[in-house]
Amino acid sequence: MNRIAIALLGALALAGTAHAVEYNRVRAEQSRIDFGYQQMGVSMEGRFDTFTSELRFDPAAPAAARAAIEVDLASVDTGSAEGDAEVATRTWFNTSSFPVARFESTGVKALGGNRYEVAGRLTIKGTTRYVVVPATFTAQGDNAVFDGSLTIRRGDFSIGEGAWKAFDIVANDVVIKFRITAAAAK
Repeated sequence: MNRIAIALLGALALAGTAHAVEYNRVRAEQSRIDFGYQQMGVSMEGRFDTFTSELRFDPAAPAAARAAIEVDLASVDTGSAEGDAEVATRTWFNTSSFPVARFESTGVKALGGNRYEVAGRLTIKGTTRYVVVPATFTAQGDNAVFDGSLTIRRGDFSIGEGAWKAFDIVANDVVIKFRITAAAAK
């Protein structure tokens, strides 16, 4: 009888771990980082074409999750070559001195219903701020999609200096939206 109980407990323990899935292979071609802001009261949008990311996420153990994203700021696409060149200057991103923006998670909190809060450090132009990013998780076969958005204040990171420091032409709030697709570990 003890052997049957031990075998049953062992099978249950293995069954519980068999369903655990860690998503850790980011699919860059299916991922994106976009942003939106107001310029003279008009909604504007753009994106970053190049970024790298590392991810470890198991929906059965969200507190153990880790994420890091580095965005190549020179890969900005504002919709115009002139705009792209302008935001690379010292006044805006200063890409010659600060080529990347970086987010590194420090913790993940499950909110229920596939919703999470991802806490971490966001560094842009040498300034680091603690942020909390709301995100959702959706399993799609062997892949997972993480969607979220975060509003930052460009003034907190000295994005737009000199004449652009005021927020009358370009608003202070910038909404960063992301979609990260990752495959399950093999």
